[in-house]
Amino acid sequence: MGRVQLFEIRLSHGRVVYSPGEPLTGTVRVRLGAQLPFRAIRVTCLGSCGVSSKANDAGWVVEESYFNSSLSLADKGSLPAGEHSFPFQFLLPATAPTSFEGPFGRIVHQVRATIDTARFSKDHKCSLVFYILSPLNLNSIPDIEQPNVASATKKFSYKLVKTGSVVLTASTDLRGYVVGQVLRLQAEIENQSGKDTSPVVASLLQKVSYKAKRWIYDVRTIAEVEGAGVKAWRRAQWQEQILVPALPQSALPGCSLIHIDYYLQVSMKVPEATVTLPIFVGNIAVNHAPLSPGPGLEPPAGPSPPVVPSAPPQEEAEVVAGGPHFSDLVSLSTKSHSQQQPPPAVLCSVPVAPEPCAHDGSPAPHSLHPPLCISTGATVPYFAEGFGGPVPTTSALILPPEYSSWGYPYGEWEGQAWRLGRRCHSPLQTQLSPHRGPTFL
Repeated sequence: MGRVQLFEIRLSHGRVVYSPGEPLTGTVRVRLGAQLPFRAIRVTCLGSCGVSSKANDAGWVVEESYFNSSLSLADKGSLPAGEHSFPFQFLLPATAPTSFEGPFGRIVHQVRATIDTARFSKDHKCSLVFYILSPLNLNSIPDIEQPNVASATKKFSYKLVKTGSVVLTASTDLRGYVVGQVLRLQAEIENQSGKDTSPVVASLLQKVSYKAKRWIYDVRTIAEVEGAGVKAWRRAQWQEQILVPALPQSALPGCSLIHIDYYLQVSMKVPEATVTLPIFVGNIAVNHAPLSPGPGLEPPAGPSPPVVPSAPPQEEAEVVAGGPHFSDLVSLSTKSHSQQQPPPAVLCSVPVAPEPCAHDGSPAPHSLHPPLCISTGATVPYFAEGFGGPVPTTSALILPPEYSSWGYPYGEWEGQAWRLGRRCHSPLQTQLSPHRGPTFL
């Protein structure tokens, strides 16, 4: 064995996740087989972000530093053979962003230790990565508890002859969710034509924006569910549920190089109709009751959500006037789901803030640390009570997204990129203008 038999960093109590503004304490341990002269022993705590223009490339094009603090543990001298321990403590900045790792960039926080030896001798180095989780309180987002509604009307043509139109309306019970919470989707399709529509598909999409020399957008499908089509001159309603898997939080506040957005896209191929609802993923659940009913719930008192008018667009009034009247509202069945249906206990569970040292006054978990769910979309552990982890799928789609296996993005962001994103299991890339997604006040 060599002179330095052990050189490592240990954090106090074996902690893995820290909050911004918390003290980070630990020790640097050294075991020597013989005396070791040195010029200095230092420990450094640093956090940074790097973005590359190529997938899985550590040659960063753009970098950003959040903090870089060093301590001198020992001045010039000599360490005798045996075990030595040097304690240290750093105060993490309150603005440090959440740890993240994706194919085009990452936010990494780590502690490094160095034994600076005499001239022409080999320096000894070691490092340890830790994770910062800056909880996103969904209640701080304006109108987060309001229903999320969007509508689109598309003309239905057959062999260049207009046969009517289709009105597609989609809504969710909330605008923001936490890991393990159920997203309740309701779609209404009004087929004002004599042709049947294609199946309706709902996709939970993740868009990660990387600011390299140009903006790079990485879009992937997180979960997907498909419902049946709507017969001619029918008005149908489709209700479904998607369990939010372990995912990085929206936005990544504190980082200007990486931004994360989530969307729920509901679409049909025939006619080509798409509605997109922005969704926030946070760590502290919305504490207000939803204002729109979920499946099997009674509608609340007060004004009802917007109702799609049954009257067709003006230019198609004559076409529809001669057609049959709408039958009663029918319920669409689900053809396929990328997630297994969760047990009833999961459907009612809303995990608390996934932070071991909660600052929001949430109840303490039953054990010292709740179950640990690792999201491969961001290399940061997510603490959550109960069933907080991803649910196995019944299709080839992987939940949560496995970044390490993806190649280069392709395709285009505008136009049909959204439609491609929900069908192919590959990310989409384009290099366009800077991101103009949802922002936080």
